[in-house]
Amino acid sequence: MQEIDLHDLSDDADYANSLQQGASSLTRSDSSKRSSASEPDGTEVVYLKDNVSIHPTQYASQRISGRLRLIKQGSSLFMTWIPYKGQSSNARLSERDRNLYTIRAVPFTDVRSIRRHTPTFGWQYIIVVLSSGLAFPPLYFYNGGVRDFLATVKQHSFLVRSAEDANVLLVNDFQDPLQRTLSSLELPRAVSVANGLSSAISAGESPSNEYQQRTEGGTIDGSASNIHHNRRQRKKAQDPARDLSSQVLEKFSRVTRLARETTSHLFRESHSDGFGANESKNHNLTPHQYPSNVASIDAYKVPSKIPVASDPLEVDKLTLVWGKPRQPPLGSEEWLAFFDSEGRIMDSKALRKRIFYGGVDHRLREEVWPFLLGYHAYDSTYAEREYLVSVKKSEYETIKKQWQSISTEQAKRFTKFRERKGLIEKDVVRTDRSLSFYDGDDNPNVNLLRDILLAYSFYNFDLGYCQGMSDLLSPILFIMRDESESFWCFVALMERLGPNFNRDQNGMHSQLFALSKLVELLDIPLHNYFEQNDCLNYFFCFRWVLIQFKREFEYDRMMRLWEVLWTHYLSEHLHLYFCIAILKRYRQKIMGEEMDFDTLLKFINELSGHIDLDATLRDAEALCICAGENGAASIPPGTPPSLPTEVGLLYTQQDDDVL
Repeated sequence: MQEIDLHDLSDDADYANSLQQGASSLTRSDSSKRSSASEPDGTEVVYLKDNVSIHPTQYASQRISGRLRLIKQGSSLFMTWIPYKGQSSNARLSERDRNLYTIRAVPFTDVRSIRRHTPTFGWQYIIVVLSSGLAFPPLYFYNGGVRDFLATVKQHSFLVRSAEDANVLLVNDFQDPLQRTLSSLELPRAVSVANGLSSAISAGESPSNEYQQRTEGGTIDGSASNIHHNRRQRKKAQDPARDLSSQVLEKFSRVTRLARETTSHLFRESHSDGFGANESKNHNLTPHQYPSNVASIDAYKVPSKIPVASDPLEVDKLTLVWGKPRQPPLGSEEWLAFFDSEGRIMDSKALRKRIFYGGVDHRLREEVWPFLLGYHAYDSTYAEREYLVSVKKSEYETIKKQWQSISTEQAKRFTKFRERKGLIEKDVVRTDRSLSFYDGDDNPNVNLLRDILLAYSFYNFDLGYCQGMSDLLSPILFIMRDESESFWCFVALMERLGPNFNRDQNGMHSQLFALSKLVELLDIPLHNYFEQNDCLNYFFCFRWVLIQFKREFEYDRMMRLWEVLWTHYLSEHLHLYFCIAILKRYRQKIMGEEMDFDTLLKFINELSGHIDLDATLRDAEALCICAGENGAASIPPGTPPSLPTEVGLLYTQQDDDVL
């Protein structure tokens, strides 16, 4: 009973659950304590907790459970999380998926902060953010133990509560000018890490060997990690999901001269203090090695001229081989030929392939988009779709009446409703007003935008409304022209892109992390350049990913890109390869002009309206085919958009317990 006696009831979000799982937890804990005696000399397990879980998706049945340990070696503290072997609770999660999330011997010198979450209902969890700006997925403590974990960390590292957010504990915190400068951009700094792309070290290996390899083998992070260590994120007390979109969309291009000066100052300090990157061995590292720091390495030297390395894939030649020419848009006769006599689409894959290579004629989009978004099932009949439209129209009216029935007196006592309504009303009058469809004062279509977004904030009350959603809804309403149909198509789209606006920002984090790993796989010189110039967080691609390139193209070409992405023909993550295709087209300019983060951010924003859509789609197709299974393995499971396109909303049934 020793393990249960150590539980602090005030620390357990679900004490009953811990009692139910106590027996298995005790068995694992006892065996692990026995095995700890076999640790190498000088290594001590100072904290161990079983049944600590990671959730790759929103469904509780798909969690991956494992053992969390804090290991002391000399004066250094390391954290590991190893998933249990042979878990069979969910056949959809492969052993590769579990290994992807393994956390192997991360030194706390690489950790920036630990955020503790204590929800009213559910289990406590922590998010560990690294100095590089990367973050591990949330670690859920199903049997309690967060308090003991933090107490143990505090015994062996400098841990202080953030003055700006009581839930954030800063590890080895050092204030510096760069942190204050970057806070003016008000951009979130954590990118979620699926850690199978880490150093190859088995669960039974000695940590001392890994640590020795880190010291002898150089580092991936180097001084870039040191810079990120000094770039503390400023947290706000208000709704972080709303802050996320507001900050990115309104302040993304506010690059300051002070930031550039401070960055240069830090590089000079790094040079004089002897911190930096030893890059002599980095080119031998695989994309599956995890960022690490070393205690003492050669002084960093800022090159006077960065030579532009050649493109290892020679994307132009690659596109000639694998990037097929674009076709004319899908026309009316072709569209009708896909249906049988009862209205079922006979070959959905062939249809999606056709749209992938040519898009859809504008006059057909009202009919085709509901299928691409998953609102209508491909195998539904005319009669079934007609019935669905009728049922959904009635359901939408019920949802709409919920917010319309709120009186002025009620609204005074309903802060969340007032805040969301105010933000929506401010956003819709600024959304796509250059289009005649939304132009002019008292435009009824602007009012429809407002009504649909308010209805969605009640339909999905947990997510609510975040700035950027109006950008995603606007083209749908422009095409569908019907309030109810637009609402349900928007709901279908948000099933895929909703995680972009989640409070924990995990959807964006996982996509930016996957983007970094794909660049590392497909263009290692460009990856190394971004690493040297403190750009591995890929925040300069944030707007692209958040609203699916909405601001980068004129309206019709943007809609053409969207319907190509919605086909999920080659990959549901084609948008990430599209990002890489753009970067590779401008790699010569980026590297040749030695762009730092601020300059690159400004350059990327100024590309709006200057990207060749057809050529970039061909490049993206070629890169996706070239990456193959290695590319798919670089993307963490559940990374948005992850909803299958073959299933319509009417027929979708989820048997999983939703968190």
